[in-house]
Amino acid sequence: MGKIGHRIKELREQLGMNQQKLAELLEVSRPAISHIENGERKVSADELIRLSEIFNLSVESLLDLRKEPEVILKGSKKKRGQRPQIRISVPQKNLEKFKAVLLYILNKVGSKPNIGETVIYKLLYFIDFNFYEKHEEQLIGATYIKNRYGPTPIEFKKIVNKMIKEEEIEKVESKYFEYPQTKYLPLRRADLSPLKAKEIEIIDDVLNRLSDMTATQISEYSHNDVPWLTTEGGEVIEYESVFYRTPLYSAREYDEDIL
Repeated sequence: MGKIGHRIKELREQLGMNQQKLAELLEVSRPAISHIENGERKVSADELIRLSEIFNLSVESLLDLRKEPEVILKGSKKKRGQRPQIRISVPQKNLEKFKAVLLYILNKVGSKPNIGETVIYKLLYFIDFNFYEKHEEQLIGATYIKNRYGPTPIEFKKIVNKMIKEEEIEKVESKYFEYPQTKYLPLRRADLSPLKAKEIEIIDDVLNRLSDMTATQISEYSHNDVPWLTTEGGEVIEYESVFYRTPLYSAREYDEDIL
């Protein structure tokens, strides 16, 4: 199996997607997907771009040129023989807060036709970074990397897969204006006990302002935020950079220095 074929199969299986579904999204035949995954067919440049959109990764990440950090949830163990990677440990309290915020978002706006995975990524980013700027402390405290579509929370897929297995949410593959879209629907109400009133206030503010944006609109909006602008592609976006935001994006008012 070719390296790119193995990578495509790995990503497809992580999403719980069969070859027929990927073939439909890529607009090729199912045997073509089998041939690609077995290293018997090359992938064209256009197909690479399409695959990067389907998997919500940069082409560089799709080609595995930049190794993604490994996310470890509390209680999970590293398998013997895995290659060494950057490891991000998610403490139980952060995991519970992440789940509470995601369920809160899905219960409030998840049914809107524009709310797919890409939009959720950006809503989480602005919730986390706006809260940090305003209160100088973490809300979820997720780790976001810069990719071509905007800030992406590294922990998201592993936590979501756990929530799907525990029947807290369900994943639905659909289309929005003829583009493939991954939606998540809540199967229970959010437990708000891990959240403080000031945290819910920030969440509501972000949802009220940004949840009607399409994936393209909110991605473009995130691309003009200083934390995004000051980070190299594929690198972790530093929370401290929020204190250099322009007034349009700032979540707080600053007193002008008196010289």
